[in-house]
Amino acid sequence: MNKIIIISSGGHARSCVDVIETEKKYQIIGYIDKNNKKTKDYPIIGKDKDLIKLKKKFSNVFIGIGQIKNNLTRKRLFNKCKKIGYNLPVIKSPNSYISKKSEIGEGTIIMHGAFIGPNVKIGKNCIINNHSHIEHDCIIGDNTHISTRVTINGAVKVGNDSFVGSGTIIKENIVIKKKSIITFGSLIKKNY
Repeated sequence: MNKIIIISSGGHARSCVDVIETEKKYQIIGYIDKNNKKTKDYPIIGKDKDLIKLKKKFSNVFIGIGQIKNNLTRKRLFNKCKKIGYNLPVIKSPNSYISKKSEIGEGTIIMHGAFIGPNVKIGKNCIINNHSHIEHDCIIGDNTHISTRVTINGAVKVGNDSFVGSGTIIKENIVIKKKSIITFGSLIKKNY
């Protein structure tokens, strides 16, 4: 298995680890974390500043930082890792359905129970969280978080740098502008 390091050791990182372990494509070496807190599963092997020297040993990294308040940290780390030369793989839960006719950008995670329909395009550095449903012909922009149990009906476009809260339902053919924040449980029937 290819080796991979995870940036952050918080709650979202642990959820990412669960998907990575289930996928069985990567061997997790440890976490990069600014805090030297103890973790139960893998060691803390460095801080953000150590990413350059760790690149000599490891070529794969995954960003385990969530995106609720904003995505600035995720974007900064994604760009830093790309500049250093890391590979940011697509992580796909084997417990999800992903159409072979869909496209998924680097550094994106498709979590357990998600459904990705045909002709869906998902950008780079996205989180498609547990049990989200993205129907045919949707476009999800870069650095976007589709939270748990979101339903996005056909041909919806979600702009870059957006957050769609848990349980939201978006009607077909809607356009969500970039940098949108949609609160949990929303029903979106018109362009946003």
